[in-house]
Amino acid sequence: MAILPLDHGIFASSGASSDGAAYFGGGETTAGRVNAVDKFAFSDDSRTTLVATLSVARDYLAGAANSGVAGYFAGGYSSLGNHDTVDKIAFSDDSRSTLGTGLSASRRALAGAANSGTAAYFAGGYE
Repeated sequence: MAILPLDHGIFASSGASSDGAAYFGGGETTAGRVNAVDKFAFSDDSRTTLVATLSVARDYLAGAANSGVAGYFAGGYSSLGNHDTVDKIAFSDDSRSTLGTGLSASRRALAGAANSGTAAYFAGGYE
């Protein structure tokens, strides 16, 4: 099943070692929304689907990263509507936790950016 363009979040660990990887999560296939997170190793371009998944299957979410530490998937849309949820994927063990604080409003189709080591920013989107 193909993931439709622009329906997924993305973030990357750009660590200096060969252990770095890019992570893609969520999206929508012809079968519906997904909560899967795929990891692409920079060292050999291999893909692994993580055991840890997003807390809710959703699309139109945003991603940001604290390089070498964790990636964050925020917002998105599911059958329940827009979300304010922020899921954190720890790069050390690929585990997921959901932050106790979410976005200021439930949104989809938002943008993510980060000042690595300082803060992640999510903006715009549809409430």
